Amino acid sequence: MIDWLQLAESLITSPWLYAVLIAVSCLDSFLPLIPSEAVVVVAGVYAAGGHTDLVLVIAATTLGAFLGDMVPYTVGRLLGVRVLKRLPPGTKRRAAHDWFTRQLDARGGFVLVTTRFIPVGRYLATLSTGIVGYPLGKYVLFVGFATAAWSVYTVLTGYLGGVVFQDNTLLAITVGIVLAFLVTAVIEAVRHLRRRASMPPTEAPPW
Repeated sequence: MIDWLQLAESLITSPWLYAVLIAVSCLDSFLPLIPSEAVVVVAGVYAAGGHTDLVLVIAATTLGAFLGDMVPYTVGRLLGVRVLKRLPPGTKRRAAHDWFTRQLDARGGFVLVTTRFIPVGRYLATLSTGIVGYPLGKYVLFVGFATAAWSVYTVLTGYLGGVVFQDNTLLAITVGIVLAFLVTAVIEAVRHLRRRASMPPTEAPPW
């Protein structure tokens, strides 16, 4: 198994680092065990010391994440017809499918942007948008914004740690990773509370 953190640190002054960032950000979109956040934070930390290019780090992670998010969406589109055949009208699973479709129609951008910051949530959301046939144009627009926002936030988290703790790289990386996961947890909690608060009783999930 590839140690992505060790690989990134070994290439920190090499142009190949940006290829690693593209790869790890792409794979993390559909393989939740890939530690993309940690690797991106490390690249951001070293950007504070001038070892990596901040703009290129953001661009590489954005590109990788965008390409990665296209994979589960495409798989979902290919499986959509088969899934519908297994969801006969009147069943709870079909009701859940129809409910999610309505949610995407009403607030697809919010769902795609917020779940991008949640490792497993991003995969489930992108796969589901494909299954329910969410329009490709809207998907590309919202995912493009979501991946750019995720990249900027994650990279700058590491960069900030590198600036504040410039004499202690290990501490800067640790602080950056902890902060990234802490903010992710807060985003998920806010998203959950907002969804519950704005949902009329008749629109409660059918499960």
